[in-house]
Amino acid sequence: MGRLHVCDHPLIQHKVTYLRDKTTETKQFRELVDEISTLMAYEATRDFPLTTAKVQTPVVEAEGRIIAGRMVGLIPILRAGLGMVDGVLKLLPSARVGHIGLYRDEETLQPVEYYVSLPTDVAERELIVLDPMLATGGSANAAISILKQRGCKPTKLMCLIAAPEGVKAVQEAHPEIDIFVAALDTHLNEHGYIVPGLGDAGDRLYGTK
Repeated sequence: MGRLHVCDHPLIQHKVTYLRDKTTETKQFRELVDEISTLMAYEATRDFPLTTAKVQTPVVEAEGRIIAGRMVGLIPILRAGLGMVDGVLKLLPSARVGHIGLYRDEETLQPVEYYVSLPTDVAERELIVLDPMLATGGSANAAISILKQRGCKPTKLMCLIAAPEGVKAVQEAHPEIDIFVAALDTHLNEHGYIVPGLGDAGDRLYGTK
């Protein structure tokens, strides 16, 4: 059974506050997303299994612990998820990166797949889905379903800001997924924006409106 993890490290919370600030400009916003993603990656990899290995120090031979061959894939949801990729790759430089593009149908309000590109060995990897905002949960659920339909094993969803409605939707549709967030906000407003949130993450990352 997956769990919700709110990453409450002081450095993360400090940076999230500036991320929310509407006066934070695009360059700093990108840098903050990158930095928070790196810090959150520490939490998301806490359960990675370890094995022992021997190394020769300048003094003696010593036994240490190394990660036990975990193969990881990062799956950002386009476009805003791209802003999180480099931050996670700083800690997991061997991870492969795939991409899922979704847009919302204006009539049905449901996410529609328009692009999927995945590593050739994606089914053998533990996958972390990346998306800055978990609002209704529609995009996250669609992305996870797309991966499952292709025989993949998504195990974690990493978001910066989440609404309770989105967390509940993912937990109901994919109860095995661990959800990592930097902040769990209060609710969605009538326009589907997270409150207090930070606005549209994609627009703020790329300077668009």
